[in-house]
Amino acid sequence: MKCSKVLRVSVILVLVVALGFVIHARTEKEKPLVQMAILLDTSGSMDGLIEQAKSQLWKIVNTMATGKRNGQTPQLEVALYEYGKSSIPKSEGYLRMIVPMSRDLDLLSDELFKLQTNGGDEYCGQVIGAAVEGLKWSGGKNDYKVIFIAGNEPFTQGMVDYRATCAAAIKNGIIVNTIFCGNEQEGINTKWKDGADLADGQYMTIDHNRKVVHISAPQDKELAKLGRELNETYLAYGIAGREKKEMQKRQDSNAASVGEAALVQRSVAKASKQYSNEAWDLVDAGKEGKVKVEDMDEEALPEEMKKMTGKERKQYVKEMQAKREKIQQKINSLNKERDAYVTTKRKEQSQENTLDSAMITAIKQQATKKKFKFEEE
Repeated sequence: MKCSKVLRVSVILVLVVALGFVIHARTEKEKPLVQMAILLDTSGSMDGLIEQAKSQLWKIVNTMATGKRNGQTPQLEVALYEYGKSSIPKSEGYLRMIVPMSRDLDLLSDELFKLQTNGGDEYCGQVIGAAVEGLKWSGGKNDYKVIFIAGNEPFTQGMVDYRATCAAAIKNGIIVNTIFCGNEQEGINTKWKDGADLADGQYMTIDHNRKVVHISAPQDKELAKLGRELNETYLAYGIAGREKKEMQKRQDSNAASVGEAALVQRSVAKASKQYSNEAWDLVDAGKEGKVKVEDMDEEALPEEMKKMTGKERKQYVKEMQAKREKIQQKINSLNKERDAYVTTKRKEQSQENTLDSAMITAIKQQATKKKFKFEEE
């Protein structure tokens, strides 16, 4: 009897240990996660900062698209806040969350292009606190969680102490990088560097009024064309599908409105794993196992699929997926040629002191400490 009890206990212990190994192995294989909150000063003097954010969003996304950990491309989630706008009530800290943590990059772009500046007080401590407490941050120790805050007024403004909110951020594994729009010493004197130091971040300065220089490459026109062709492979479904597809086209136009460089970078982003639209596109939804197209109500389908049989639907989605992958392969191949050309040309120019260069430098250095590896330029 005693022997039987001992045997049962031993078996249970073995199972528990084995389960522990399985759980650990599963954790190691989980897709790496990057969560980024961008906090932009939209007070009256920040038009240049907003323009840089609009023009360089897709370049920043593409940096994350080249990053891998354990051979896996990370899942990217981005949130957006504005602060320092007097049209937002003082009781709300002159700030608002525009986009919560989201993979919807078109939504992020759409909201960026709607931003307007309006004079006000800039409460850095309060907006950092709002982002730390108001966003759904991962609990994963190996995930790269980061806040970028950019502005040009003293970091000490407002009733919420930046020292407390920066300390709360890093306690939760969230790095705070500060980007001062102005002179380096002025940013130090007004505590922007101190904020970064408190949360293991980098203090950087930029010229927010500087126009970003685009290096034209022979591949640019073809890349822009292929980016537009990708849109034809998206099959919008559900109530929100049509609106989301229109938004996709609108972000192409928005990118083009700030220059060819942004449109090229957007095309490259649309060919990456970071650009996923399973919430409204049947191809992405099918790949992620979100829908079974053969079982869907006819009303939820795009117009061209409504009269198809279940078998025809599956085949059509498969064809669109193959077409998309072919275009994406062309984009990625052309972009490699473009990168080689631009790298050579860039050596002849001085380093740009703009929002994208500051963010990309910090991202690469900090994510590398989390065992991410990036493609060499």
